[in-house]
Formats: sequence, C-alpha cells, structure tokens
Amino acid sequence: MEEGLVSAATGALQPALAKLAALLVDDEHKRSRGEVELLTRELAAMDAFLHTKSSSEEDPVPGMQDKACMHEIRELSYDIDDDLGDFITEARVCDKSAELTGLLDKMKAMLGRTKARHQMIAKAVDDLKEQVAQVADRHGHSKRPKTDRRAPAVSDDDASKLVGLDGPKQEIIQLLAAGSDSESTPNPNLVAVVGCGGMGKTTLANQVYQQLKGRPFSCHAFCSVPRTSDKVQVMRAIYNQLKSRYSPSGMEKDLPQLTTMISDLLQDTRYFIVLDDIRDVEIWKVIECAFPTTSSGSKIIITTRIHAVAQSCCSTFSGHVYNIRPLSMVHSRQLFYARLFNSEEKCPSYLQGISGQILDKCAGLPLAIIAISGVLADKASENGIWEQVKDSIGRVLRNSSVEDMVNIISFSYLDLPPHLKTCLLYLSIFPEGHIIEKENLIRRWIGEGFIQKKSGYTVYESGEMCFNDLINRSLIQAAKMDETFGDEVESCRVHDTVHDFIVSKAVAENFVTIVGVPGVINPNPKAKIRRVSLQNDGEIPLSLDVSSARSLHVFGRTVKIPSLSEFPLLRVLDFEDCSQLEDDHLAGIGNLVHLKYLRFKHAKAVTKIPEQVARLKHLEVDVKANGKLMEIPMTIQERVVCYVTLHVDGLNIYTQSTEFLKRLGQLKKLRKLGIIWNMYDMGNCDVNFEKEEEEIEEDEEEFLSSICELAKAGLESLHIFVKEAADEYFKRSWFPDPHCGLRELIIEGDSLNKVPEWVASLVNLEKLFITMDVVNERGVEILRGLPRLRHLRICVDEDEGPESRAAMEKAMEEHPNRPTLVWYDD
Repeated sequence: MEEGLVSAATGALQPALAKLAALLVDDEHKRSRGEVELLTRELAAMDAFLHTKSSSEEDPVPGMQDKACMHEIRELSYDIDDDLGDFITEARVCDKSAELTGLLDKMKAMLGRTKARHQMIAKAVDDLKEQVAQVADRHGHSKRPKTDRRAPAVSDDDASKLVGLDGPKQEIIQLLAAGSDSESTPNPNLVAVVGCGGMGKTTLANQVYQQLKGRPFSCHAFCSVPRTSDKVQVMRAIYNQLKSRYSPSGMEKDLPQLTTMISDLLQDTRYFIVLDDIRDVEIWKVIECAFPTTSSGSKIIITTRIHAVAQSCCSTFSGHVYNIRPLSMVHSRQLFYARLFNSEEKCPSYLQGISGQILDKCAGLPLAIIAISGVLADKASENGIWEQVKDSIGRVLRNSSVEDMVNIISFSYLDLPPHLKTCLLYLSIFPEGHIIEKENLIRRWIGEGFIQKKSGYTVYESGEMCFNDLINRSLIQAAKMDETFGDEVESCRVHDTVHDFIVSKAVAENFVTIVGVPGVINPNPKAKIRRVSLQNDGEIPLSLDVSSARSLHVFGRTVKIPSLSEFPLLRVLDFEDCSQLEDDHLAGIGNLVHLKYLRFKHAKAVTKIPEQVARLKHLEVDVKANGKLMEIPMTIQERVVCYVTLHVDGLNIYTQSTEFLKRLGQLKKLRKLGIIWNMYDMGNCDVNFEKEEEEIEEDEEEFLSSICELAKAGLESLHIFVKEAADEYFKRSWFPDPHCGLRELIIEGDSLNKVPEWVASLVNLEKLFITMDVVNERGVEILRGLPRLRHLRICVDEDEGPESRAAMEKAMEEHPNRPTLVWYDD
C-alpha cells in the first residue's frame, strides 16, 4: 500500500486517505463502501483546506481562528490514521469486517465534532478575511514569491572565504598575543567575543582556532557549551571534548570530580581552547575553576551573546572583550553578490538599487544575508519579485536584535514548499548545537512518512534531495564532508537562531514535545503528544500521556529511559549516545507493530538485537556498536524481515567460521558491508581458528559466493581493506552477475598492480576509491566504461603519478557524466 505523506501542514490526512483507498478496493469491505467513500470525501476536503491555508500567498501567516481550525483538523487526522492503521494491521491476521462499521461510525462522530467547532468560528474567519481585504485595498498587496533553485551553501570548509573576516580575525589574534608570553602575566590570555545571534561569532572564533591550534599548544579543543543550567552536564561535555573521545570514567562523576579531571588534563600544558556560546555567568564561574591560572602562553576564546558574561570571563584572566561588528555595506554587498552572481561585477545594474535596500534591512548580519540570498537565487530577471521580497522582510532592523533576526528566518521558512517545512521543523527534536548525521536524519524522515518517492529515484535518494535543498537554502549548515570522496555533506548543524525559531514553531503547533529543556513548554497540556524528544536529565512525567506518540528520540547518558509499553504507536525509535540503554529497555519491542526505524548508537550495554524484531515486517534497524560485534538472532537472519546496518571496525573473513561466511549471504537486505581480507592477522585474533590451506580456500569461495548473493539482493556499499598479496585476492570474479546493484566500492590498504577485471561489470557503480601502483591503459579503459560513475578517487605510486593522472583526467573528461576525480600521489 502506497502511503501518503505526513506533513506539518496537513498532519496525517494523506496517509489516512491512502488507507481508506485500500479499503475501497478490498472486496471484504464492499458492504461499507458508501461510508468509506463519504469519509474519504470529507477528509479530502479538509486536506485541500489545509493545503490552501498553509500555502496561501495572500495570507502566509494564518490568523488565530484559522490556526485553531487547522490544529483541530491535524489532530483529527492523526487519530483517524492511527485507528485505521490498527484496524488494517489486525485485519491481516483475522476477519475484522464486522468491526469496520463501528470504526467508521466512530470516525464520523469525531469528524462531526470537528466540523461543528469549525462552523462556530467560520463567521469570525470570514469577518477577518473581509478586514484583511479592506486593508489590502487601501495599501496595495504583494504576493510572496515562489522559489526555484537555490544559492550555494556555506560549509566549514569555505567559511574562510566569507568576506569581512580577515580584519576581525587579525584583531583577535593580536589581542591573544598581547603579553601572553610575559613573565609578569602568567595567566592564560583570554578574548571574549560578544554579539547577537547571526553575527558570525562562532565562524570568527573557529577561523582563529584553525589558524592557531597547531604548535606550540600541546592541548587544543573547540568546545560548544550546552545551553542548560545543569553545571554537571556542561562540565561533562567540556571534559569529553577535551578528551576527544567517549570516556566512561567521566560519566558518573560529580561536579568537583569533573572540575579536577579537567584541571589535571590542562595542568602544566600550553593549551588553546574555544568555549562557544556561554550564556550564563554562573556557568562561567564553574568553568573557570577548572582552568589552571598558571599556564603561561595558553589562550582561551569564549563567545557569548551577553555582555555580563564577557565581562565576567575577562575579569578572571585579565582578558579583552571584543565586540563583533556587523558587516559593512561593502562587505555585505560582496557576500550577497558572491552567493547570487559569483561576483559583484555580474550583478545586473537594474538590481543594484533594490539590493542596497534589501541589505539595509539585513543590517550587516551574515546569517540574514545568507538566508535572503537563498530566497532570491535565480531571480535575477525578476525585478518585481525582488521588490516583493524587500517589502515582505518587514520593518528596518534596529540594532540587529534577535527578534528581528527571527523575522528574516521566518520569511525564509514561509518560502519553503510544504514538504521542506515539515523536514525543517523536524530538526527541532535535536538538542541545540547537535551534529546531525545526514543518513540518520533521512532514515528518520522516511520512518515518519515525510518523504515522497520520486520517479526514477529510491525513497532514500528522494530524502537526500530534501536534505540538499535545506543545505542549499542555508537553513541548515554543513558540519562534515565525506572524507573519502570529499564533495558530499555527511553531517549538518542548525544555527542556534534558526534552532530557536523552529523549536518555538514546532512546539506551538504541537508538532514536537520536548522534555528536559528548561523554558520549552507545551502551550496546550491537553493536546495529544505526537513526537517526543527526551534530552539532558529529562524524564517523562507521569502526567504526560504519550500513548499517541509516533516517534521517540532519546539523547544522552543521563536521560531516564522510558518503558516502550507507553508508546504503542511508535514509527521511529532512536537512542543517541545512550550508554545506559540495556537489553531490558527493549523489552516488548515486538509489540510496536507500526515501527519502521530503530536505531541505537553507542549503546554498549545492548548485547543483541531483540529477537522480537523479527515480527516487524517493515522495520529498518541501524546499530552503531562501537566496534564490538552484536548478536543477530537466527530468527532475524532466517526470515530476513528487516534491514540491519551494523557499524563495526571490520570483518576479517579468516577469523570467522565457514558457517558464518555461508550465512552472511542470507542477509538479503544488508546494504553496507566492511571487510578485512588479511590472512596474516589470523594469529592475532581473539578467536583463532586452526585452518588448513584447503579450509582457507573453501572459506574464500564461501565468502565470494556470499558477496555475490548480497550484491544480487541489493548490497549498495562495499569497503575492502586488503593487506599483502592484494592482487591475488582479486584475480577471481567477485561480481559475475550483470545485475549487481553495487553503488559504492572502496579498496584500500596495499596497492594493486592493476584494476581488477570484474570492476568492468559494475554497471551501477557511482563511487570508486582504489589504491594502485599505476593505472595502466586497460585500467583507464575499465574506469571510463563504468556508465554511472560520478566520483573517482585514486591513490597511486608517486613515481607513476603524472603520466597516469593525465590519461585518467582525459578519460574522465570524455566520460558522459564528467565524474569528479580526486588524485593522490602516495
């Protein structure tokens, strides 16, 4: 059954309509066809109403009456979809036709109550429309522009190219250097960068950090300070970032212990530390106790929005307050034009005047300029639309206040199509400053029902398009790029001002309920909970009914894990860095019949995927097991009902039993696999199998057979680390089947003498990373012949590099896809 999209605008109306459509074609329910058709017409009319209201160009911000009505319909849609889902699920195992009439009567009653309330406010809504029309007649009216393609995104890698940074960066470096090595000033030198949200404090501090973090500092770290009043949590976060890895010894420590541990790390060292976004003087008073005051030559940068915090930081270490300045008009134009036209010189003359008026309203705020450029991209010939954008931004910004910055973000949000509004609002589930993995985010979107599969693409690829669109609109920021192929975003972050905006909107619309964050309050405590984000030291209150929640997102090691029995309707369940998660917490997971995505990351105490998971027909399981193997029960392996991704250090085929290598090929929905092909490490493994040469050859054959089976079943990514005699391993054909769907292949370790012949059969391969001694003519021919190749990364012997590189560059130029080529001379 093709399910419709869940949306922040229309709730679950489309999935409900899809389920009703399925009932209409089911002969078992033909006696209720008239009732189903009536309910379908009513819900379709409501769906059209919500679409119209949420995408109205004439009234992009609905009034209070309309908001109340829209909220009522969305809540109704979730209830109807849940009831229909339960009915259809139960009808699969027994005859429930007799109960359909009662279910439809219940839904009609729910619908009737909603329509009655709607009719009560209809006249008030009509009166409001008439008043708006009168105002529009008196003052003129502008339509909100629609957007097509977008301005390029700004990632950390090209932040150094942003205009206006060089001067402030050098000023801060000079302040840090002033007297820092003087014997009369043994304290660390500190600079406090202060300014409002959107001014670029973090970007500026990071640029200074990147330039100075090398020698002579033996310890350096860029620490994002969590926005919380919990001092223990703040110190724990700083300690973990200084350690640069998860440290179990610091998890259960109290405040004095954490303070001592940080102090011990920094004692007798020359350190350089950035503390980003401190918002509370009391938090700083705790942090400062952990920083040794006798570390001559050490440097500290803090960023903050609050002058009192900056003054307090500087009083401790006799530091300097640096007030970050808005961009000048010259720099504002450079940034604006570079994002829209690549350079100021390419801006059409007829847009220069209106550009100045728009930039006046942006008041030198880099985030505002970037957000507006995302709306105006590819509208160089539409002068009238630029005028409308200028008028729609609102009043001229005064003193670059946070409220005015939100005005700019709100405009960019309203410009989004409905499906992207939903995807953006969903980011409110993540804690502020959280690094969000792209793949995990897209899997969550899919599990929630937010992604519509586009023709010719997988549903994941369709979700990836949504992700890239939000990046390109600068509403989310690239955090980390693909280390192997370099040109794709692996993770993102949300600017804190944008995060404030989407949290406020998501909570106000009952799209997300956040537990454990001070100051975030559900405005309607009686509203049904649809999505829960559990953060910090949060705990689900006993008074909070979460039985209607469709997703649960748990963040952190101090959160109290709730019982899954409280969440019967879950579609998505994600545990992020929950080291306290144990096998018992997953009890009853087989009863979550709607569950589509389960993930636990860094859950060290979980020893196996629950056997009950085999009951769930459409579940995808994503486990990051911190390098340890996790048990997959035989029932899951045999029935192969779910897609399981296990992130482990690597699978050495020579340390596995023959039976294991056989069963590997039975995991028909395995999508990613990393292996180690190195028989010389057999003696160092934990489980040492004494194997004769014939047994080794048998294992190799079993493994290759399993790889072929996985490839035919849908294996998408294979990462091979090969050691010693690399060419011998690849003489045999790994992928003889012409229907192999492999899209990504990475071969690293020892160099190959030639490109394996079987690579030519990988007609769906899009990404290839290979380590070579030299790429000969046949190798060039094979690689040029891969029809879908988009990214090629080659590491070759330095002596052979230039000649081989020239031949490969020419081959890629001639390739229809013009693949990106990354070439390394080893």
